[in-house]
Amino acid sequence: MSTETIQKENLLRGGQFLVKETKCEDVFTLEDLNEEQRMMRDSTNEFVDRELWAHWERFEQKDYAYTEECMRKAGELGLLSVAVPEEYGGMGMGFVSTMLVCDYISGATGSFSTAFGAHTGIGTMPITLYGTEEQKQKYVPKLASGEWFGAYCLTEPGAGSDANSGKTKAVLSDDGKYYSISGQKMWISNAGFCDLFIVFARIEDDKYVTGFIVENDPDNGISMNPEEKKLGIHSSSTRQVFFNETKVPVENMLSERGNGFKIAMNVLNIGRIKLAAACLEAQRKVVDEAAKYANERVQFKTPIANFGAIKAKLAQMATNVYAGESASYRAAKDIEDRIAIRKSEGNSHQEAELKGVEEYAIECSILKVAVSEDAQNTTDEGIQIFGGMGFSADAPMEKAWRDARIARIYEGTNEINRMLAVGMLVKKAMKGHVDLLGPATAVGEELMGIPSFETPDYSELFAEEKDLLARLKKVFLMVAGKAVEQFGPELEQHQQLMLAASDVLIEVYMAESTLLRTEKNAKREGEEAQAVQIAMSQLYLYQATETIVQKAKEAIISFTEGDEQRMMLMGLKRFTKYTNHPNVAALKIQIADKISADSGYTFD
Repeated sequence: MSTETIQKENLLRGGQFLVKETKCEDVFTLEDLNEEQRMMRDSTNEFVDRELWAHWERFEQKDYAYTEECMRKAGELGLLSVAVPEEYGGMGMGFVSTMLVCDYISGATGSFSTAFGAHTGIGTMPITLYGTEEQKQKYVPKLASGEWFGAYCLTEPGAGSDANSGKTKAVLSDDGKYYSISGQKMWISNAGFCDLFIVFARIEDDKYVTGFIVENDPDNGISMNPEEKKLGIHSSSTRQVFFNETKVPVENMLSERGNGFKIAMNVLNIGRIKLAAACLEAQRKVVDEAAKYANERVQFKTPIANFGAIKAKLAQMATNVYAGESASYRAAKDIEDRIAIRKSEGNSHQEAELKGVEEYAIECSILKVAVSEDAQNTTDEGIQIFGGMGFSADAPMEKAWRDARIARIYEGTNEINRMLAVGMLVKKAMKGHVDLLGPATAVGEELMGIPSFETPDYSELFAEEKDLLARLKKVFLMVAGKAVEQFGPELEQHQQLMLAASDVLIEVYMAESTLLRTEKNAKREGEEAQAVQIAMSQLYLYQATETIVQKAKEAIISFTEGDEQRMMLMGLKRFTKYTNHPNVAALKIQIADKISADSGYTFD
């Protein structure tokens, strides 16, 4: 049997993590990076330290020109072209490599990270994936090199989460040679220095909007408001853009008429997992700065890093990063492998990448929510460790907290993504792509049966944790299965129930990814070498279980009653029971002592 066949057989479809066991050998971790990927990470770090971190104050002073200057330097180094195919002037690297650059380029400032993401993702990618050959030859090499910059015009005053409700119109000229676009777009990243826009407009009374490539020419009916005043990402150019009968050649229509909504949604899927990556190095920097400060700040004649309250914060911050890394790179490699499989089956680059990412849209939404919220919590604790200095704009914590806040809003709000994750999983089940009905039925039968009172063998590493994780999956199947049975297609109308179920789903994926990463590395390096990673995995699972208890109970009592409710609550208690509770305080001390000794996060 060929390696490719084995890879295809072991590669789960999106959402199947919930109903199929994943072996640790089948997940990708940061420790698995090859030499080329490590070199890409190191060169990105060097650029960040030299051009961004050393000048973080300039970004806080709304120095938009410096953001543009750094973007051009990134282009010269090839950082803007990692995901672009070689035939269009790019490096043509895999999905994991594109994640690495998104990850490590985010460490210094959200302003640059946003400009970078808007250009390489939603500015360039729509043309790469949906453009004609002529469009790609004309525009992509300029975008890949940093000669030109791109922006993405989707949001309007009345069209945010409801992206297809935009009012911008595109009217075909009498001679059929161009469209006249008129309308208002808002929150447009890179608007102040971009050379082209990806614009979504409606032709006549079409059901769906259409995408267009629009060159930025102020003499062609394009005008802008001044830069927006924002809570964070101060040097990310963000403006309203107005189109007044802007003429766009018909050959600049992107894909087919009415295909704009599909373009927008698929590009956002890719953007969501890359946004998760873009929250990781930002968190590592916060952990580094907090650890250094805690080691240097002396109160009551001892460094505050020695206090239990500070240890708890450092441990939690590091654990959040570790879990985010574990899940993000697991999903990234799954996507890369799925793309490779599709290419081997004859798919074009465009189709392979679109379908590869679409397959894991559930995981992309999960990651967007989990990692963006962890980033907010990590920066908040960073401020707290710094105390009064953390509240000062003279220290980096304050700007890190403000920059992190936007991540819960763009690429689809976290509320939207929570509901998407559950909604997409249910739809996959209805299409037969993920078998939820069988496992959910089995869980229902288990609830009616007599529980086993045998003491399992927990002698191997993570034996108890993996047993618990399997039962946590049953919690989701129990809640979601009953909800689908009761509400059917109307489930989407019960948003609070979906939000609670989504949190269960999110915690299962994040906890499993963390355990699998550590188990894989412990097998090849030894448990002693992975002692702190084991502690972080156990801590994350414990906290995930507590969250699942709370959210599942909230869900159960929201739509059940009587004997049915009592049975499900008893099942929840059975499925979330620990045989041996971990010593959470000891775990936090063990993790924090490592962070303090290393003066920062060293697990990547």
